[in-house]
Amino acid sequence: MRFNVFCTAVLIFAASIGYGQDKNAFVMTVAGEGTTLEEFENIFKKNNRDSLITHAALDEYMELFINFKLKVKEARELKLDTVAKFKEELRGYRDQLARPYLTDSELLSELIKEAYQRKQQEVRAMHILVKCESNASSQDTLRAYNKIMAMRDRITMGEDFATIAKGKDGSDDPSAKENGGDLGYFTAFQMVYQFEDAAYNTPVGQISMPVRTKFGYHIIKVVDKRPAQGEMLAAHIMVKAKPEADGEANAITKINEIYEKLKAGEETFENLAAKYSEDGSSAKKGGELPWFGTGNMVMEFEQAAFALQTNGEYSRPFKTSFGWHIAKRLDYRPVPAFDAMEKELKSKVSKDARAEKTKKSFVEKLKKEYNYSVDTRVMNAIAAKADTNAYNGSIKVKKKLAKKALFNIDGKTYKAQDFLNYFQKRGGFKTTQTPAEFVKQQMNKFGEALLLEYEDGKLESKHTAFRLLMKEYREGILLFELTDQKVWNKAVKDSTGLTEYYEKNKSKFMWPERVDVVIYTCANDQIAVQARKMLAEGKDKSTIAGELNEESQLNLQIEQGTFAKEDRDILSDIEWKKGLSKNLYIDGQVVMVDVLEILPTTNKRLDEAKGLITSDYQTFLEQEWIQSLRAKYPVSVDKNVLYTIH
Repeated sequence: MRFNVFCTAVLIFAASIGYGQDKNAFVMTVAGEGTTLEEFENIFKKNNRDSLITHAALDEYMELFINFKLKVKEARELKLDTVAKFKEELRGYRDQLARPYLTDSELLSELIKEAYQRKQQEVRAMHILVKCESNASSQDTLRAYNKIMAMRDRITMGEDFATIAKGKDGSDDPSAKENGGDLGYFTAFQMVYQFEDAAYNTPVGQISMPVRTKFGYHIIKVVDKRPAQGEMLAAHIMVKAKPEADGEANAITKINEIYEKLKAGEETFENLAAKYSEDGSSAKKGGELPWFGTGNMVMEFEQAAFALQTNGEYSRPFKTSFGWHIAKRLDYRPVPAFDAMEKELKSKVSKDARAEKTKKSFVEKLKKEYNYSVDTRVMNAIAAKADTNAYNGSIKVKKKLAKKALFNIDGKTYKAQDFLNYFQKRGGFKTTQTPAEFVKQQMNKFGEALLLEYEDGKLESKHTAFRLLMKEYREGILLFELTDQKVWNKAVKDSTGLTEYYEKNKSKFMWPERVDVVIYTCANDQIAVQARKMLAEGKDKSTIAGELNEESQLNLQIEQGTFAKEDRDILSDIEWKKGLSKNLYIDGQVVMVDVLEILPTTNKRLDEAKGLITSDYQTFLEQEWIQSLRAKYPVSVDKNVLYTIH
């Protein structure tokens, strides 16, 4: 909630970049602090891109903007921007916002294009995994490598890949016991990048050399490569097997009965899904599911759905781990054009291992830009002093050596002591390198970290967009913190105030007239007659359903609950009085309603509508708060300046 609300504030009030006119006249002031026309105009146009600019629209938006600035002013007066929590949170957001500026954008573009090309193709691969921690000892690393190579040699000599994967002391991937290492088809971003890279670069039928990922060593056999399947829009009818002894048999019977009705054309797929599907989220939409592609559904469902060749075609009943299904193809689309996917691909590339490649490339460019240099004599001298204590962050060097310059960045020197301080704080390393090699590696990492830190400190001065965005995030956090104190959190914690507000506004929170009912939906008149008779005999609904559904699970459906008229259409078609209603004929079925109790219009209790009442109380608190801020801080708007926006 915190992130979503904060982002909403940023979107509402974030300034757009690139409106090049210099308009420094103040359009409004809050307690003497001015906002320029340029700032307001950028904000207004960002959030009203497709709207007609009128005086009324400008006035309306100005009122929202004033409220925003009043809250930020109050937050600053309360010094919320000086507390550690605020600084830490802003630093966290800054780190996120800075990332796109601390990467090689050209290489990033190449990797995005590579990912798109891979999205055109799907790879089916098998793998064997030998686990090996990233910080494993040299002995353990070598042991894992030799083990995976030994299995690769056996396979290249003719042994079966799946048999070795399943066998004793075979793959460390637990699923291999069932699937023999077969991962099915996948495409870009569905595996870790190193694995994906190896799979796409290994020819069909071949086995890769060992590939190291964060999980360990893999060998990959590429079974097939095919054009990407694209995405499908499908609907389904699902029947779950109940836990009873005959639950599976009943599920099979029910799905087959639905399938026969479908084949006979008795009812549409959508109607059957609405009546009988046990996937509640899709049933009310005629069984429609979200768009999906390779790897998004369980394998059995994906295979059955993509086997359908034309829109409107439906499958035979099939089973997955969720139950029994009938799938219907509604629509299909191929992999989108690059322009349509570029933004999504960029986000994904920036978050996986590909990002490390762009970061390394960026560091090399920074070294040239800032004339980065390392005194190798000092580096070698420090490394020569390292022993096994270095793994715990300890290196003993003389003061004279510690005072020497180790790095130079843009004319600024960093001494060996800077590295030693950094190194000591980290400590507790696990590595297979010699102490000297390890310390040299750590010094190079420290130098690169200094470079990135130096560049990070220049982002505001080098990039106007970054500077403006940081301002909006800073004010957005302040807005959130104070609003949380004054409105959101207060409404939740102030039980006395909430109760008082409820008592004064009870009439706003009312239950409509409702009825407690059991709705019996019968397949035909004969079932309805039997159901009525059994009800008259005093049998409970579970017994009735068990007996009438013995021959067909579609004979009788039962629903019980407390509803208002708008909750169920059928409640508008019956007389609201206790007892069993007349028969109603709906979509070829017979429906009757047993009215158990009629509940008159009444006030909702606080505990029955606490969420709604709390939300209303929050609105009330915010309105009161805004009124107090407007009384506390003088606000002026220069309409002549404001109306120059067009």
